[in-house]
Amino acid sequence: MKKRIAVLVRDRQAEALRMAVGLTLKDDEVNVYIMDSKLKDDPAVAINIEVLGDLGIRIFTNNIENNFAFMTTEAIAKALVTYDAVLPY
Repeated sequence: MKKRIAVLVRDRQAEALRMAVGLTLKDDEVNVYIMDSKLKDDPAVAINIEVLGDLGIRIFTNNIENNFAFMTTEAIAKALVTYDAVLPY
């Protein structure tokens, strides 16, 4: 059965994004939420963002400095209760 998984990106950005890429292998629905801060200018972050984009993974953020779909923190909190698993990093 297909699972819905949310990955919350906070402090360990490269690790969180790498995990999100890995979670796509089981054909589950994976969504990424970049919380609070701007993404770091890091090659490991950039490559994982590129791969997630190529895979069609939806990326949301509550920080308008990130160039992804904007959601308020409250809207993200409401969305998270609809997932089977939430992985905070």
